[in-house]
This record gives sequence, C-alpha cells and structure tokens, in this order.
Amino acid sequence: MTAIHEPSEIQRGRIAYRRRQTVRSVLLAAASTAIVGTVLVVAVTGAPGWERVKQSFFDPQVAREALPAILAGLWLNVRLLVFCAAASLALGLLVAVLRTLRGPVFFPVRAVATGYTYAFRGLPLIIVLYLFTFGVPGLRLQGTPSVLVLGGAALVVTYGAYLAEVFRAGIESVHPSQLAAARSLGLTYRQTMRFVVLPQAVRRVAPPLLNDTVALQKDVGLVSLAGPVDAVRAAQISTAEHFNYTPYVVAGVLFVLLALPLIVVTDWVTLRAARRQSGGL
Repeated sequence: MTAIHEPSEIQRGRIAYRRRQTVRSVLLAAASTAIVGTVLVVAVTGAPGWERVKQSFFDPQVAREALPAILAGLWLNVRLLVFCAAASLALGLLVAVLRTLRGPVFFPVRAVATGYTYAFRGLPLIIVLYLFTFGVPGLRLQGTPSVLVLGGAALVVTYGAYLAEVFRAGIESVHPSQLAAARSLGLTYRQTMRFVVLPQAVRRVAPPLLNDTVALQKDVGLVSLAGPVDAVRAAQISTAEHFNYTPYVVAGVLFVLLALPLIVVTDWVTLRAARRQSGGL
C-alpha cells in the first residue's frame, strides 16, 4: 500500500499561520471598508444642499415612472451593441490582415487600410455620427438605410479602426520563425495566417479587445443624438416631462449593470494572461 504523506509539525504550523493571516486580512478589509463607507454616507447626507440633490437626482417616484421606458430603450442599445461589436471585430480583423500583407503588389491595399485606420482613429466619434445620420439622409438617395442603421455603421467604422490596430499588434507579435516553420511544412500564406498566426494573435490581444468592447457598450448610447429612442433618449424625454434628472441616473445605473459582466470577464482574461506570461498556472 502507498504510504500517506503526513505534513510535518513545522508545515502544519505554517499552514495555520497563513490561515490566520488570511482571516485577519479579510476582517481588517471589511472593517476599514465599513468605517470609510459610514464616514462617506454621513458626510454626503449631512452636507448642505443634500435634500435638493436628493430631490433632483434620486427621486424614487420619478425613477419608477421612467424605468419601463428606459428599459425598453435599453433593449435597443443591447441589440445595437451585439451587431456593432460583431461587425467591428470582423472589420478590424480584415483591415489588420490587409495591413500585414507583404510584397510591393499589395502596397495600394496597405495604403488604403492604413489611411482608413489613421482617419477614423483621429475623427471624433460624434462627428462620424453626424455625418452618417444627418449628412447621408440629406442626400435623399434612393434606398438610404434608416437612421439607426446609419448610426450603427458609424460606430462600426470608428471602432473597426481601433480594433484593427489591436489585431495588427497581435499579428506582429507572433515571431517570424513560426511563419517560416509553417511555410516550410507546406502551408500556404492563407493557411499559415488561419491556423498558426491568428489563433495566437487573438489570444494575446484578448484583453484590449474586450476593453474596446466595453467602450463600445457605452458609446452605443450616442446613437440617441440622431433620434432613435434608446435608453438615453427615453431618459431625456422623461427628464423633460418631470424637470427632474433622476431618469438620467436610472439610465446610467442600467448601463453600468450591463457593462459589469463584460468588465469582470475582461479583468479575468487580463489576470489569466498576466499569470501565463509570468509562468504561473
């Protein structure tokens, strides 16, 4: 029979000490958090003008009345986010691959891809939205899409430029020896990119990709500038009806709750990547 390993007395003492230190750290963190939270609550609620702030920004009655319309508008933001995130990732990956093409014959393609990334990374998003949602319909062309589609397209082309640079950084981080090894095994350039380079590149740049997706989740609210009734526009309408800013607070809280799962995933992926680079599990 296999002998069961029993920890020594010194090892058991070390384990017990670490447990006590962990419990002590948790208790100290909880106590300090409670003290700081109490001080902040007392300081804020006891400040002059708090009643006016509470009435203008935290009115429960106004929040209850505005919540259904804001939730209905938030569903539009969620659908727009899914479409824009998928399209931006696809466009960014395509542009990144085009920018990494080698050979003089591909110079025009690289030039166009580079010009696109430079232009839309420099343009403010709000200007792109105005050009797409007000300028394009002003042309009165037959078959012009709706303002919502045009606003989504503005978000896609803007964020596609940022994501293209993220993808390009990931592609160029793959060591050239891996490309040479893949080509020596008989893989074509297309197969090398698909099976060797892109899987490594996407894994390496996953944290910044997720960060840009979080930023996109907030910026989909800007489409309300063109008229669609999303969560922001619904909050604006309710604010105008009640002359109270609580609906904006409600919309802001909903956007934060919507972003929390993606933020948690981003932090987890970032921590995992850091542990992998440092040689940890």
